[in-house]
This record gives sequence, C-alpha cells and structure tokens, in this order.
Amino acid sequence: MDKYGYDGPVQFKPLSPWTYFWLTVLYSIPLIGLIFLIVFSVDSSNINRRNHARSYWCVYVIVLILTAILIFSGAIVFPTIFGSFR
Repeated sequence: MDKYGYDGPVQFKPLSPWTYFWLTVLYSIPLIGLIFLIVFSVDSSNINRRNHARSYWCVYVIVLILTAILIFSGAIVFPTIFGSFR
C-alpha cells in the first residue's frame, strides 16, 4: 500500500499536491519548462501528470487568444484616439 492509500496501477497513481506545485514551477521555467511540458503531454506513464500538462496547453492557448484580441483591439482603438488629437 502506498502512503496515499492507492493500490491500483502505477499509470493511474494520484499525484500529491506538492507534485502539482513543483510541476507548475517546472513549467514556468522558459525553455526547459516548455520541453518538459511537451514531453509530459504525450507521455502515458502517469495519466494525471499527462492531463495536468495538457491543461497547461489549454491555458497557453487561451492566453494566446486573449493577447491576440487585446493587440488587435488596441491596433484599432489607439489610431482612432490619437488621430483625433491632430
């Protein structure tokens, strides 16, 4: 028996809260975190770690879309505001 009381397959073993914390820290490192994020997203040795990495990809996509929307809306709004001061 494991210290978390799980006797099932290793592939489905739950991750501790500290593991989630350190994975978050690892993914925050600029280049190394991206490499580990790619590796853990396709690795099937632990399903929970894989899903956690995939959720980070979802966050990256949402941030990318929001950033693009803000840049695009700023590109439309700022020229009209600054054009009115001439």
